[in-house]
Amino acid sequence: MKKKTVLLALLLTAALGLTGCLGKEAGGELTAQGMESLDAMEYEEALRLFGQAVQEGEDQVLAYRGMGMASMGLARYEEAVTAFDQALLYTDEKMPETVEDLLLYKASAQYRLQDYEGTIDTCGRLVDEEENESSDALYLRGASYLCQGFQDQAKENFSRAVAAAPEDYTLYLNIYECYESQDLSALGDEYLQTALSIVPEEAEDYYHMGQIYYYLQQYDQAQSALLKPQEEGYLPALYLQGKIYLAQEDYAGARSVYESILTEHPDSAESYNGLALCALEAGEYDQALEYISQGLALEGAAGKQELYFNEIVVYERMLDFDTARAKAQVYVENYPTDEAGQKELEFLSTR
Repeated sequence: MKKKTVLLALLLTAALGLTGCLGKEAGGELTAQGMESLDAMEYEEALRLFGQAVQEGEDQVLAYRGMGMASMGLARYEEAVTAFDQALLYTDEKMPETVEDLLLYKASAQYRLQDYEGTIDTCGRLVDEEENESSDALYLRGASYLCQGFQDQAKENFSRAVAAAPEDYTLYLNIYECYESQDLSALGDEYLQTALSIVPEEAEDYYHMGQIYYYLQQYDQAQSALLKPQEEGYLPALYLQGKIYLAQEDYAGARSVYESILTEHPDSAESYNGLALCALEAGEYDQALEYISQGLALEGAAGKQELYFNEIVVYERMLDFDTARAKAQVYVENYPTDEAGQKELEFLSTR
């Protein structure tokens, strides 16, 4: 099975895949409960449980690690860095894998804080020139260099990351999105083209191929790649099919996809967001707000950042700038590192 990176695509999510690799059973009862809350994306509850685990003297490494992950889920990245540093204080030389795990989480939190020098320094602790080519650390270090405008250093790290994980679709996609965020999509396209040479083996691989074609705006090829994972009921492929319809301005097709998902997965915030986008493009603003309201009423935090952002957009389209501005202010407070939210608030402040 092909290796998949720890990191998800940047700028699309607020944190890492939060269950991590150390397991939920270790560390004590409170820590285990905290991990269960992380799985359910109940970050406030998880933070409370991990804090109690620290006070009760459970495994300090796992408890502080959990606090860091919960803080990331809440977009409290400074608190996350502090928690990961605390966890590192309780490690020793017999725990190299745990140290690597914690440093990766810390580097990701630093990156979200736009602390690029700090990210580079933390990743440097993970990358041994001769022994340890961590694709995740190399990728994050390359992304940090790119955000600072150092394209040569970024490319060097990205090349080393790809050499360390040549069949990791997600790595190629992350590199592309990093270049795209800096308006350098043409450079990122090279990595997508390279990724297309990977021979897909399972539904997830075909889904990633669909993602690549989607980014390249080759929608017919994307839909062909998605046939196998859709036949197997692979949910991410269905979401991507909806995005393809949206990109093609086929709103009836997109609506059909999202409504179909909701019949099987009524707790799908992403589907309500997709339906809201369809209604928004049709000028059905009240209906869009209703879909957003339904999505936000679901339990957990999954998919809600997009709903909150699009709620701002709907009010803006309705020319209700006061409400849009108030929503944007709350959004920026909750997601302080999201540049799109910052730009939206700046724009609305002039209306």
